[in-house]
Amino acid sequence: MTDVFIDAFGDDATRDRVQAAAFRRLLDHLAHRTDVQNVELMGSSGFCRNCLGDWIEEAAHADGLAVDKVSARSHVYGMPQADWKARYQTEATPKQLARMAGSIERNKREAVLDAALDDSFPASDPPSASEPG
Repeated sequence: MTDVFIDAFGDDATRDRVQAAAFRRLLDHLAHRTDVQNVELMGSSGFCRNCLGDWIEEAAHADGLAVDKVSARSHVYGMPQADWKARYQTEATPKQLARMAGSIERNKREAVLDAALDDSFPASDPPSASEPG
């Protein structure tokens, strides 16, 4: 799968620039859509803002950078996570939590898929239902 992306973009450096720009656009979009709760993201896509922050932390560590979870998540939220939660997070409904639980189950991937995805970006365990947002 990675070879297809390299062919489409010409080389690794170009692919990385394009993907980084798309990721920044995703962060801007999530910053704009504060109405979309993390529990909803987890329920429909199996990842949320916390996951993105965790993936940034893991990628930074893999690159030898000392970035902690709090800093990485603040980067995703555009502010400290606690501030975002106080401003925008609502109480998760039982239906949202159930949908999230089912989605988390689907995150269990096969070894081949894990390797393919991990080549492009480190994976993260989703947050527990006891820590929405």
